[in-house]
Amino acid sequence: MFQIGNAIVSRDIFEKKFVCDLRKCKGLCCVQGDSGAPLEEEEIAVLEEILPAVKPYMTSEGLAIVEKEGVFVTDSDGDKVTPLVGSKEDCVYSFYRKGCAYCAIEKAYNERKINFQKPVSCHLYPIRITRYTDFEAVNYHQWQICRDALATGEKTGTPLYVFLKEPLIRKYGKEWYEELLLFKEQYDQF
Repeated sequence: MFQIGNAIVSRDIFEKKFVCDLRKCKGLCCVQGDSGAPLEEEEIAVLEEILPAVKPYMTSEGLAIVEKEGVFVTDSDGDKVTPLVGSKEDCVYSFYRKGCAYCAIEKAYNERKINFQKPVSCHLYPIRITRYTDFEAVNYHQWQICRDALATGEKTGTPLYVFLKEPLIRKYGKEWYEELLLFKEQYDQF
């Protein structure tokens, strides 16, 4: 582990090779898990603002839950997360096409209806951020559904920090990412 700013970063970020392959995983990270996607405090207001543009892409079940519960819920750990659809584990913002789960928020973004791509926790996955009083822990979240992404990453030789360059910059900024690259150079020397 090493520290950049207020982030303690796991070496897995350098060591793991990873490239998502939706053809194989079918977007299961949007529809399986203990709770919804973690949300940043400022993302809640954004979700409320963009909801009218996202609604056309949502399922009727997801939309009904958002209209009843709101754009977020508080999970059993006290974290603000996206709501889930009933007893299923589907995020309320997920929808299916040809057996694959997609994000309604990202669909609206890709169609230039909004300028918010999706929650940063979704964009960063399989990196998970854990907040502590004085720092954030940046860790690789190992999950069986991503085994094909690991295989594809190995085949292409794409490290996790390269695959997730855009969301890491989105979360921490370009200077932080450049410092990460300097740590990588030092890491390679050992």
